[in-house]
Amino acid sequence: MPPELEQTLALLSAHRSVLGYLLLSRGDHVSIIRHSGVVFEGEQGKKYAGVIGRIVESVQAGLEEVSGEENDGDHIRFMRIRTKRHELMISPDDRFLLAVLHDPAT
Repeated sequence: MPPELEQTLALLSAHRSVLGYLLLSRGDHVSIIRHSGVVFEGEQGKKYAGVIGRIVESVQAGLEEVSGEENDGDHIRFMRIRTKRHELMISPDDRFLLAVLHDPAT
């Protein structure tokens, strides 16, 4: 992993409101490359990874459906999903997905 990415992930993990992050591979099957935080440990992490992959694919498909032919390769750049307790920020790329879960009240 490039040192810049290592440094960015370390900074994310150190932020007091961040509960954890997931770095996922993109493709037919989303898999966890790296994670931080107890919320993403074990089976719970696998559940989050699958759901995040489906959310991104679903939103991208909706964007393509709405945009029609004038889509011109438009892709999702950043997503923010807020619930009562948490905020999930997702940054998709062609090969990877970075998801950060944080507590907005902190």
